[in-house]
Formats: sequence, structure tokens, C-alpha cells
Amino acid sequence: MATETEHAQIPESKPVRPIILSSGHPADKMQELMEKLEQGVKDVFSSSQYKEYLTVMSKFYNYSFNNVLLIAMQKPDASLVAGFSAWKNHFGRHVKKGEKGIKIMAPISRKVKAEEKREEGSQNENTGKAEDSEQKTGTRKIITGFKVVSVFDISQTEGKELPEYYGAEELSGDVEGYADLFAAVRETSPVPVGFENIPGEAHGYYHQVEKRITLQEGMSELQNIKTLIHETAHARLHAIDPAAPEEERADQPDQSTREVQAESVAYVVCQHYGLDTSDYSFAYVAGWSSGKEMPELRASLDVIRNTARDTITAIDHQLSLRRKYEKESPEMEQREIKQEEPEAGISKGKPGEPEKGKEMVRCL
Repeated sequence: MATETEHAQIPESKPVRPIILSSGHPADKMQELMEKLEQGVKDVFSSSQYKEYLTVMSKFYNYSFNNVLLIAMQKPDASLVAGFSAWKNHFGRHVKKGEKGIKIMAPISRKVKAEEKREEGSQNENTGKAEDSEQKTGTRKIITGFKVVSVFDISQTEGKELPEYYGAEELSGDVEGYADLFAAVRETSPVPVGFENIPGEAHGYYHQVEKRITLQEGMSELQNIKTLIHETAHARLHAIDPAAPEEERADQPDQSTREVQAESVAYVVCQHYGLDTSDYSFAYVAGWSSGKEMPELRASLDVIRNTARDTITAIDHQLSLRRKYEKESPEMEQREIKQEEPEAGISKGKPGEPEKGKEMVRCL
């Protein structure tokens, strides 16, 4: 049973800004929701809403682009969502009376025989263990469409206490915590990372040709992490091959787009790990997005989401490996110490002679 200090701290709830759909037919509802999303993409590029959207992305980085935006439009302070029945059946909680649902998109799937040819436009719903499942059951699930469903944030529910749940642990601010995160971020970098005295006011840079990241010497640990995340986003997204034809290199985003993408990824990742993001400002986003077509804006948001998700997943993996190593290290040291101790009842030799117990242990 979780102790009181282990229970998740559930924030106070702000009212949902519900999306009202007038259509009755499921297909018409989806069409209406997609139209709302189009407007949502336009609205999100105001500086205040853009930061709000990225904050939601930091909590729901595994969600689709559409669902992240839908949650941001309706309840930007959401932290953990589930359906009405899921809260009741899986978490022992119930939705408070009068709470409004958050509308998102859910897949419609059907089972087909594993050898059946996938229909055009359908998607495989499973990942990771899909092949094992197909071998056991002889069937697989494919997504044939989407429907509108309502979910509720944890702050809209009450009931059984939850232990610390799905989400990042906030850094406490101590040196050890920051050191672990910096090491994990550095391990996930696709290029080498170094420090040097950089002239001017730059905190760091990614060298596209030499494929390396350089950080300014003498910065705070927090600034090191934030700058490194920013530059690794550049390394993931904006690497170029000097030997590639000029027309291929011309496909690179312009300088302002590259900075929007890298800074947005850095904000999402830092927010996810509880780092101070108060100094991030996106006042320039409205000007950057002005005049851009909807497909280009959606593509940029999806690039940011995918890169942030991959970065968080990689960092989490490295942190997990470090925690596992730190946990195993003391146990290994204890075993080594125990092996070196003399066995009980074995007398020591004469002064100056090796202890027989230790000799025996070493020979085992």
C-alpha cells in the first residue's frame, strides 16, 4: 500500500473548454472535429498558446499530433487522461459529477487473419510485440478509421489514491540529479559533445559539417543541459552531408525554422523533466508562422513532436540504465568483500605468513 507521501499530487482542476460537435453521425463528427483542428493549428501559433501546446506535448509525448492539439485546445493543464470506464475499472476512480469530457480521436480496428493482405490505407495497430501476437493467435489488428471519444483528466476524478504515476520525476536541483541527466542527454547525442571558450554570447553550437556539438565553458549545470538538448535537436534534425548534391542540401529548412524546431524540442524535453523553463519565450513564433500554408505548419509541429518523443524515450532509457548500474554496484561490491573475508574457524598463520583463509578463497 502506498504511503501518503508516495501518492500522486493531483493538481487543482481548471474547467474544460469543451469542443461542441453538432453532428449526430460518427463520420460527420470526425469531419467536424478535423475542421476544429485546422483552426486549432492556426491559433496555436500565437506566442501564449504555442507555449501552452508545447507544455501539453511534454506530458503526452507519445500521443498523436491531433490528440496533443485537441487536449491543448480543451484542457491545457491536463496531466493524465483516461475514459470514463477506464478510470472506474482500472484505477478505482470515478468522474466527478458535472465534469465535461475532453474530445480526442480513437482508432477503430478489426481483426484479420495474419496472412490477409492489408487493405490500402489501413494501419497496423500494434507495435513491438505485434509479430509474437500474430504467431500465437493467427490474427492481427488493423486500424480502419477513427472515431470521436471523450476522456477525462485525473483532476476531474476522485476515488482510490494513485501511486506516483506515468510521468517524469522532477529534478530536485541537487548536483547529482543534474549530473545524471546531463550524462544521459550526452549519451543520446548523435554526435560528440565537447566544451570550449566560444567567443561572443552563444551558449553552444552544432557544427553541421564536422558533426560535433560544442558547449560554452563555465555555464551552470542547468544551462549546460538546456543548451545540449537544444543542440542535439539540431544534430537530429539538421545534419547535412557535405558531399551531397546542392539540390539535396537546398531542402534544408531555413535558419528561422531550424531555430523554432530546436528551441521547441528543447522546451518540451526540459518541461518533461521538470527543468526551469521560465526563460523560454516564443514571441517570435507568430511572425515566423505568418504566411505559411497549413500543411507546412502541421509538418513543423509533427517534426517537433516526433523529435521530442524520440529524445525523451532515449534519455529515459539511459537514465534507466544508470539507475540499474547504481543499484547493482553496491551489491557487487558486497559480494567481492564477502569473497575476500577469511572463512570462520580458519586460524591465521605465523606472523609474516599469508592468511590461509584468504589463500583458500583466492583459489576457489
